Amino acid sequence: MLKNNMGYKKMKPDKEAFKKLIEDFDDAFSRGDLDGMMSYIDEDAFYDEYSGLRHHGKADIRNAFGPQLRGDFGRMIFHKEDMFVEAFGPGDGKVMYRWLLTIEQETRAGGWRGMDVYRFENGKLKEMHTYAKTRSPLVEKKSESERVRRAIDEGVLIEL
Repeated sequence: MLKNNMGYKKMKPDKEAFKKLIEDFDDAFSRGDLDGMMSYIDEDAFYDEYSGLRHHGKADIRNAFGPQLRGDFGRMIFHKEDMFVEAFGPGDGKVMYRWLLTIEQETRAGGWRGMDVYRFENGKLKEMHTYAKTRSPLVEKKSESERVRRAIDEGVLIEL
């Protein structure tokens, strides 16, 4: 145990234990185990998709990931390219996870690169931000920039 500058006792960060937490979360996704993946997500968490859409709360996040893990878009596999882990305690920390996503369906295949930024507290995912590089962005530039900025601030998908 360590004491911070206010005298409170804190658990010493265990980077290896925290890395294992991240790997277990990632493995659940790769197996298509929605219940397993959701067991790592806090009730009040939020997930920002690369499209700008924000999901808040465990039920909303479950609905967002359901189609992906069911295979509605084909078999999705995230291949880890790089990962940076900063552990603050046994289940607290941040992760930057760079990946290559491949998607395979019966008649087509494709993929793109991207990155997730996670924040965990007490072993539960509190925030997930996804960024992606794609040839066809989901949002086109519009002249109504104020409407776009407001929608991004509010986490709302813009109808184009």
